Amino acid sequence: MAHPNSQIRYLNPPAVEVKKKKYCRFKKVGIKYIDYKDGDFLLKFINEQGKILPRRLTGTSLKFQRKVGQAVKRARHIAILPYLADLLK
Repeated sequence: MAHPNSQIRYLNPPAVEVKKKKYCRFKKVGIKYIDYKDGDFLLKFINEQGKILPRRLTGTSLKFQRKVGQAVKRARHIAILPYLADLLK
């Protein structure tokens, strides 16, 4: 058993996870309109398979998440973004 007066010493300090506060990038920058014709911007909101990323991952507010979803669907409809993709990024 360890001596009661001994101190615990670590070679490296124990890792403590600090969660970053998620924020809505649209509110921060002041974007009011999401352009569905800008495919490069919309690629930030879809994953490698072409699925729309959820709010809990992107931090987007509900209002703008709906607008992003609508813009992605419109861009898919006019063939700016693919519906299905293998390793899109």
